[in-house]
Amino acid sequence: MKTTTDKDRVVIFDTTLRDGEQSPGATMTHEEKLEIAELLDDMGVDIIEAGFPIASEGDFKAVSEIAERSKTAVICGLARANFGDIDRCWDAVKNSERPRIHTFIGTSPLHRAIPNLDKDQMAQKIHDTVTHARNLCDNIQWSPMDATRTEHDYLCRVVEIAITAGATTINIPDTVGYTAPLESADLIKMLIEKVPGADEVVFATHCHNDLGMATANSLAAVEGGARQIECTINGLGERAGNTALEEVVMALKVRGDIMPFYTNINTNKIMNISRRVASVSGFPVQFNKAIVGKNAFAHESGIHQDGMLKNSETFEIMRPEDVGLSATNLVLGKHSGRAALRSKLQELGYNLADNQLKDVFVRFKELADRKKEVYDEDLIALMQAGEDAANDHIVLNELKVICGTSGPQEAVMTLSIGGKESSTTATGDGPVDATFNAVKSLYQHNAHLQLYQVHAVTEGTDAQATVTVRMEEEGNIATGQSADTDTVVASAKAYVNALNRLFIRRGRTGQNKREVNWKDVS
Repeated sequence: MKTTTDKDRVVIFDTTLRDGEQSPGATMTHEEKLEIAELLDDMGVDIIEAGFPIASEGDFKAVSEIAERSKTAVICGLARANFGDIDRCWDAVKNSERPRIHTFIGTSPLHRAIPNLDKDQMAQKIHDTVTHARNLCDNIQWSPMDATRTEHDYLCRVVEIAITAGATTINIPDTVGYTAPLESADLIKMLIEKVPGADEVVFATHCHNDLGMATANSLAAVEGGARQIECTINGLGERAGNTALEEVVMALKVRGDIMPFYTNINTNKIMNISRRVASVSGFPVQFNKAIVGKNAFAHESGIHQDGMLKNSETFEIMRPEDVGLSATNLVLGKHSGRAALRSKLQELGYNLADNQLKDVFVRFKELADRKKEVYDEDLIALMQAGEDAANDHIVLNELKVICGTSGPQEAVMTLSIGGKESSTTATGDGPVDATFNAVKSLYQHNAHLQLYQVHAVTEGTDAQATVTVRMEEEGNIATGQSADTDTVVASAKAYVNALNRLFIRRGRTGQNKREVNWKDVS
């Protein structure tokens, strides 16, 4: 087996805050973006694509602050192929110690038709915009959007133009998840062999998962000569998502025997950031998701369990500790003290100050009184549920629900809105509908409920239920999440949580609402 020094390094470019946030409903608050960026930086991500600065004032401010705060990562912003976008992008990233401008244009026949440019006109535009970007910044990434459906001769031509104009990284996006592994590898090989100056730049791969091959396509591209993988935490992204960071990183680590490459990612931090991204985006990780799913290290069949007891390598190709899972699962209960709670939370990636621990400990005791045993998943749900309570505009004070076979179902509710208490009684088609109607009567809004989702955190009749709701109001989308042993209470808190997020965005007119879409390439 080759040592690290014998292997080629693969640069990890994370676009959770840009492409990942384009998932409908995955919009993050300003503070959440800063937090995720810090976690990515600490984990060893080489380049963080922090956003699309021209999209909104909120995007610009987030990218700017991330750029100022970054420790070691390159901070990158996205820009369409026009001077205004590029200038705005540079204004956002210029205060980073290591700034990068990423500019792009759609080069396939379908995308050339959108701005109604012929091949020569588009080639000239690429030359002019990349040159403009390079005059501002010495680290320029250029992408021919929908590269995998672009004619090879034209793709070679425009890649050469971009390199000549000053691009230092050439990204080859599989924008619609169209390609397959052999094709992905051959495309990169072809460009490196045919394009003059290709040996002086880094080739990158950016794959989408529409056919379920994003990870395979990314790894194949690396075999073909790419040395930068663009990815997101949990595979978050538009439609079926992007290449999952955790999958490509662990694949390279586990199968270093056949893939002589390495990354600088601290894999022990994977689970913590996976959980955090799931929480702030409102997109839960599916149980059977590779690497970070709840079942990734679970073994149920008798044969598997017997093998695990004798030798864990029988059915595990990596250790849970390798991705940040605790090797032991210390179960807490109502008699557990602050020290045990702090220790367990540290294992789960939460480092709390004394005042924070005091608040969490109170909520932990309340939970432990209702549950005999408190598991890791319970604590994660507990932490996520109480994150923004101190700053909430709307707070659920009291809820009583009457339900059963004879209706109508009824909810009696007291809310604190802006510090003022209000109460009401409402009916509905079921206890959850009655609860939501009660909230509506106390807090008037025009938000539309797009998603209502419930899942049990652990097993048993006393399990916490985690409820996720997604709401839309005048183009703003917010996701709320909460957990409680009472499903209706969790539903009410999640609904209120989403309204609080919408309230924040409503108060920052234009900051988080998309004024420009990155797909508008004209």
